[in-house]
Amino acid sequence: MSEHTPRINSSRLRALLDGVNAFGKNPRTGGFNRTGYSQADMAVRTWFMEEMRRDGLAVSRDGVANLFGRFGPRGGPSILVGSHLDTVPEGGAFDGALGACVALECVRAMRDAGIVPAVAVEVVATAEEEGRFGGMLGSQAIAGTVTTEQLDAAIDADGTRLSEAMKSCGLDARDALTAARAPGSVAAFLELHIEQGPVLEERGIPVGIAHTVAGLVNLAVRLDGRANHSGTTPMHLRADALAGMAGIAHAIPDILAAHGGENSRITIGKLDIQPNFMHTVPGRADFVVNIRDTHPARIAALCDAMRECMTAVAKANGLGCTVEEHSRMEPVALDPDLTGVLREEAARLGLAALDMPSGAGHDAQTMQALCPSALVFVPSRNGVSHAPEEFTDWPDIEQGAELMLAVLTRLAAGSPTGRG
Repeated sequence: MSEHTPRINSSRLRALLDGVNAFGKNPRTGGFNRTGYSQADMAVRTWFMEEMRRDGLAVSRDGVANLFGRFGPRGGPSILVGSHLDTVPEGGAFDGALGACVALECVRAMRDAGIVPAVAVEVVATAEEEGRFGGMLGSQAIAGTVTTEQLDAAIDADGTRLSEAMKSCGLDARDALTAARAPGSVAAFLELHIEQGPVLEERGIPVGIAHTVAGLVNLAVRLDGRANHSGTTPMHLRADALAGMAGIAHAIPDILAAHGGENSRITIGKLDIQPNFMHTVPGRADFVVNIRDTHPARIAALCDAMRECMTAVAKANGLGCTVEEHSRMEPVALDPDLTGVLREEAARLGLAALDMPSGAGHDAQTMQALCPSALVFVPSRNGVSHAPEEFTDWPDIEQGAELMLAVLTRLAAGSPTGRG
C-alpha cells in the first residue's frame, strides 16, 4: 500500500453520476426510468462497463447482468463495493446509482494515490434491485439464494415474466442459478446509499450506519363486490369494493398501535379499481399491502392482524376477499464487526454517525448471506426518494464517499479490524 492518502474527486464523481443519469431520463417529469431489464437499464450497463474498462479494471458481466470491475490481485478473495443502477418508474437521480458511482470513484482515488491493494477490490453494479420482478435478483444471484421456483413465478405488474424480459435483453433467466460466488471468495460487501428517509437530515447527522435491514411481506388483495349505477343504487344496498379498501386503510393506524413497534410500517401503495368510471360503484379492487419491520415476530403479527381486518371489512361490506402472499424477505442483521470498522473510521474522520435500522431493502441484506456486509447512508433532502424530487446535498455525498474510501482502503490493505 502507498503512504499517500487517497481523496475523493468530487467533480469527477459528479460527472460519473451525471453520465449514469443520461440514461432513462424523462425530460417532462424529471424522473428516471431504468427499470430492470429495460432498454435504458441495459444501455447504462454497457456504458458503465466501458467506464470501468477505461480505468483499467478487469471487467466482467455475469448471467443476470451484474457488472464487476476488479482492481488488484487477480486471485484470492475480493471486497465487493457498489450498489444498483436500475430505478423504479419515474425514480430519482441518486437511489442506487450514487452507490455504484461512489464505489468506482473510490477505486479511482485509490489508484490515483498509488495504492496497490493487497486484497482485490471489485466495483459491482447489481441488476434488478428495485424489485420489478419481486426480489433483488442481482445480489440474490451473487449470494446463491435464487431458486428455480422464484424464477418461474417472477412476473411484473404488467404481466411480463422475468424470463421474457431477460430473453429480450439476450439473457437466460436460468443463468441466475449459476451466477453464485463461491463461499470464501468474497471477503466483504460495502454499499453506500441515500437514506430514503428524513432521520439524518432532521438530526443534522452526516452519515448513518445501518445495523439491521427490515424485512417485508407483500400481500396482494382482491375485493369482489358489485359494479352498479352510482345514482340509482342506495348506499345500504351497495357492495362497494373501494369502500372496503378504504375501511382496511382506515384500520392501519390501530393495527400498528396494537401490534407494531417503532420500526413497523404498513402501506397500501398500489390500487386498481374496476370499472374505474365516475358514474359506477366500483365492483372490484385489487391492491397490495406492504408490511415491514426489523423483527420477524412483529411482521407475523402484523400480517395476521391485517388478514383478520380484511376478512371483517369484506364481510361488513358484502364483499368477497382473496389474499395472496406475493413476496417475502426476512429482516437481516448486518455484520457487527464491519459496522464497527465503519464507526471507527467515521470517528477518525471526525464524522458524527448514527446507528440506525434501514426500513428499505438493499443489496447489503442479501449479500450478508454470502459475506460480512455493511451499509452506509447519506441524508435525503426532506426524506424524499423514489420520486423526481429525490436529492442529496453534495457536501453530504462527499463526506459519505470519504468514509467509504477510508474503510475500503483499510480493508484492501488486508487489515479489516485494525489499522496498518
